This record gives sequence, C-alpha cells and structure tokens, in this order.
Amino acid sequence: MKKYQVVGIGNAIVDVIAQCEDAFLDVNGIDKGVMQLIEQDRAETLYDAMSERTEAPGGSVGNTIAGLGNLGLKTAFIGRVADDGLGHFYEAALKAEGTDFPNPPVKGADLPSSRSMIFVTPDGERSMNTYLGISAELSTEDVPLEVVESTEILFLEGYLFDKDHGKAGFLKAAQGCHRGGGRAGISLSDPFCVDRHRDSFRRLVKEEMDFALGNEHEWASLYQTDLESALKQAATECGLVVCTRSGADVVLIRGEERVEVPVHRVVPVDATGAGDQFAAGFLYGYATVKPLEVAGRMGCVAAAEVISHYGARPEADILDMFRAEGLV
Repeated sequence: MKKYQVVGIGNAIVDVIAQCEDAFLDVNGIDKGVMQLIEQDRAETLYDAMSERTEAPGGSVGNTIAGLGNLGLKTAFIGRVADDGLGHFYEAALKAEGTDFPNPPVKGADLPSSRSMIFVTPDGERSMNTYLGISAELSTEDVPLEVVESTEILFLEGYLFDKDHGKAGFLKAAQGCHRGGGRAGISLSDPFCVDRHRDSFRRLVKEEMDFALGNEHEWASLYQTDLESALKQAATECGLVVCTRSGADVVLIRGEERVEVPVHRVVPVDATGAGDQFAAGFLYGYATVKPLEVAGRMGCVAAAEVISHYGARPEADILDMFRAEGLV
C-alpha cells in the first residue's frame, strides 16, 4: 500500500475572494471573467480595495487536492510558500483539511507568498488577479522523492510549466512517481500557457504522462488544430485523455474507448474552482478504479456543487452526492 493515493504539485496560492458589481471592475481596470497575472504593487492595491474579503488556500491543483481530501483520500500537496502570514495560513489550512504539506515555509525568501484576488460579480463570473510570488519558483529542490515515489497518482499543474526550473521539477516528480509504480498526469491549465510551451507540453504528455486533463481550448491549442483532430492525436500519445467543453458533454478517451458524459447547465453562483473540482471528482473515480463514465460523472457532480456557492472548495459532502447519484 502506498502512503498516498494522490499527490499534487502546483502553485500554492491564497485565494482572496470578494463580491463586487461590474462597475467596480471597470473602475479598477479588471478584465471580467479571466485570470490576469499581476505584479506585487498591483496585488496590494487590489487587496486594499476589497471589502468583506474571505481567504482560502487555493491554487488550481491545491483546490483539486483539497477536494480529494474532502472525499476521504490520502493526499499531499507540494508547493512553495514564504515564511510570512499568508504562507503559514496556507500550511495550517491544508493540514487542517487532512492534506500533508511536506514543504516548510521558506525562511528569508526574496518573494512573498502568492495570492489571487478574485472578484465575483452577480452573474457568478470570477475575475482573477494573481500575483504568483514565491510559488512560481518551485524547482527540483522542492520535490521530495520520498513523497512522489510513495503515491499511486501524481497530478501536476500546467501553470508551473512556465519556467525551466518548474519543468525540471515536473520531470523529477513524474520519473519518481513511475519509479515507485505510480501513474502521473497533468492539467493543461491554460491555453496561453500551452501556446508558450507547446513543444515541451507535447513532449511531456507523450513521454511522461499517463493521463491529461484540459478544456477544449487547451487541447486545440496543444495540437494547433480543431478539437476532434486534437483529441484523436492526443489519444495516440497519452493513455487517458479528458476534455471539458464549457457546458457541453465531457469527453474521455482511453485507447479505443470513448465516453461522453452529459453536463447539466446551471447558472453559477461563483464559477471559481469548477475545473479544479471536476478534476477532483474525476481523479476520485480514477483512483478508485471506476469506469470512465462513472469517473466523468463524478467530476461533473463535484463541479456542479462548487459553482453553487462562493469559493473554490466543496461545502457539501461530495461522497453523499455520489451516493445519491448511484455512483458509489
């Protein structure tokens, strides 16, 4: 038996969430519905402009790992935080949720802990303004082999692929995971990130990954073609391909097997974390050896729950929701 069922590696970001009107976005020059990278001074300005803000440990894969912890799996998260208030908050919050955080806060760091200011408008759209700070500096030194060699599944966050030391860290982690007999996978995370590192992403997916998750735009960007052609090519290069499609059916392909899982469209209260919790539900099914259709449906149930309230972490007992749907 492995020590962990799922280990994630990603940006360790504290989500700072506030509700606002569309006019607030206009006045503050915030692009609606997208994620923007910002510098430290802009982060401080937007943080001060937020009213009734709430803080939660975040980051894409961090949210996924928290969802898996909520489902009762043995999990760990690898990421960098500084020896500051937000860094200690992040560490304590993960541990309180039952997720191991093997990387101690970095003392004397040049950069502070990462944070994302998320503004949620009445239509549920979230506008994310992310200061990456220290989390984007993750490298091979931050990847403990005793952790990645002791997990059944490793899940990597594509955002960290933006820097060479992040790429090296991913390679070390994937090879360590495989050496221990585990399976490694990645979230493509962002079409612009894929655009910047297409060749490296394709090489990683083909040579090191057992599974890969992405949305329709990310897969089309990866192979620079239409979605169907992209998915066919992906299926020849990666053992398991998962594609979400903005409210349309989710596509899962493993060898000759192709499954399309219907999605019930709802108006979100807050779309933050929808993709992250889809990944959590899907990975729960994958880790517990469920059929592809069941794993895909689990992803959809988890995503639907998280968009029904504010914040990127589940509030309901997702396992109970799986039971209600006859999935477990």
